[in-house]
Amino acid sequence: MGKPNKPILILKTGEPLSPVKAAFGDFDEWIVRGLGLSLDVVEIVAAYQGEALPDPETLGGIVVTGSPGMVTAHEPWSEAAAVWLARLVKDDAMPVIGICYGHQLIAYGLGGEVGANPNGRETGSVELRFLPPAGDASLAPLFEGGQYPAQMSHLESVLRAPEGAEVLAETDQEPNAVLRFGPRQWGVQFHPEFDREIMRGYVAARYEILKREGSDPDVMDEAAVETPVSSRILQRFAELVEKARSERD
Repeated sequence: MGKPNKPILILKTGEPLSPVKAAFGDFDEWIVRGLGLSLDVVEIVAAYQGEALPDPETLGGIVVTGSPGMVTAHEPWSEAAAVWLARLVKDDAMPVIGICYGHQLIAYGLGGEVGANPNGRETGSVELRFLPPAGDASLAPLFEGGQYPAQMSHLESVLRAPEGAEVLAETDQEPNAVLRFGPRQWGVQFHPEFDREIMRGYVAARYEILKREGSDPDVMDEAAVETPVSSRILQRFAELVEKARSERD
C-alpha cells in the first residue's frame, strides 16, 4: 500500500539508548506499531540528523519522538523544530503529539520552561494520575480520570507549562506529565511506545547511573509492567488523524 495523501509524520529527535536499540529496534518502529499502522504509510524525518522539516500542507498529523538528548542543549535543529511546531500548534494546523523530548520541545516552543526536574530522574513503570481538567472528549476514553501505569524515562521536564496549556495528568515526580497545548495538540512526558521489555532495557542500560543517583534499578526492573491504557494514546491519535482527514475530504 502506498502512503496516504497526508501521512502522519514521525519527527525523530534522537535514537533509543544503543543497547535498547540493538535489542528492540528504533523509536519509529515502536511508534508505528502503537499507531496501528505500518512503516510504509508514515513519513519519517530525522530532524536531529539535520533532515529538513517538511511542508505542513503535506501532513495529516505529527508525532514528535523522545531522545536521550536535552532540549536545554539548544541544538540548532531543535530550536528550529520548536519554532516550527509552535506555529503549527498555534494555528491548529493538524493533530500533534509530543513524547518525552517532543513534549518538552513543544512546551518550550510555545514559551514554557524546560529544565532538570528538581525531583530527579524518573524511570520505570510509574503511576500516572489524570486530573479533573482531563475531560478531553477528543482523547476519550483515555483522559476520563483515574490512575494508570505509564513508562517513564527522563531527567528534564516541563517546569512551567506555556500560557493556555492544560495540565491533564501528573505523577509523584512530574506535575506536568500530560499537557494539552491546543484543541488537537498534546504532550506526554511518558513513553506510550514502550512495552515492559523496552522499559526493562532502559533500566538495565542505566543500571549504574541509577544506583549512583540513589535509586534501586533491581526494584524498577521487577516493578516494570505493561501499560495498556496509557499506551493506547497512540492508537487514539491515529484515529483522530483519520477522522480529521475524512472531514477534510
